[in-house]
Amino acid sequence: MIIVGEKINTSRRSIAAAVEKRDAAYITKIAREQAEVGAHYIDVNAGTFLEQEVECLCWLVETVQSEVGLPLCLDSPNPRALSEAMKRHEGEPMVNSISLEPERFQALLPVVTSQPCHVVALCMAETSMPTSVEERVQVGSELIRRLTDAGIPLEKIYVDPLVQPVSVDTRMGLATLGAIASIMNDFPGVNTICGLSNISYGLPERHLINRSFLALCLSYGLSAVILDPTDKQLMATLVTGEMLLNRDEYCENFIAAYQAGRISER
Repeated sequence: MIIVGEKINTSRRSIAAAVEKRDAAYITKIAREQAEVGAHYIDVNAGTFLEQEVECLCWLVETVQSEVGLPLCLDSPNPRALSEAMKRHEGEPMVNSISLEPERFQALLPVVTSQPCHVVALCMAETSMPTSVEERVQVGSELIRRLTDAGIPLEKIYVDPLVQPVSVDTRMGLATLGAIASIMNDFPGVNTICGLSNISYGLPERHLINRSFLALCLSYGLSAVILDPTDKQLMATLVTGEMLLNRDEYCENFIAAYQAGRISER
């Protein structure tokens, strides 16, 4: 399972304040904490700054990579912000995200094909969110076709079925799970990814819901996830689930996480 640490996002007040003040010490602390507990990518998102997004995203890239030797997930719908951030990124980033919305696809395709990168592809074709398995699979399949035709290797594509809150519609969990299973079955070698915490928005005991949904996503074939890797109970669900699904030979990852104190049952 590929883990993208979600915490450096300016929608969080503490991160927005640190970016505004250019508090590199705080940002690198958050990045280091996520790296130390198993993140493979560190998400960086400065979308709330709007007119200053290009400058802020580039600062985040340089600041985080000065401290943490991991690739970043560059999270923005802004082609210029992504393009400039990619120029400053050391190694091969993950770029989040392109979609099938015509204007967005046309603007971002030159960006994601400008240099090697991993590409998050949202299952959205219009401005409205998809509601069914079929809508997600149809859009995801077309995105895979177009991106591979443009030269992006299948294994570098991460299809996001767009998790929506069950508080709005209790069918949304099944819709996401069905899309994950279909896409992974139809396109061997592709990846699926989701922003896990969206599932629990608006409900109490969100951590419990997130853990339960993560276990279900694992069983349906999810290969990457955007989450808080410092949540020991959530990470315990992840490493335990992978072990039980025969994705952890000799239980090595589970034992290593336990010995390092990175997981907890309570």
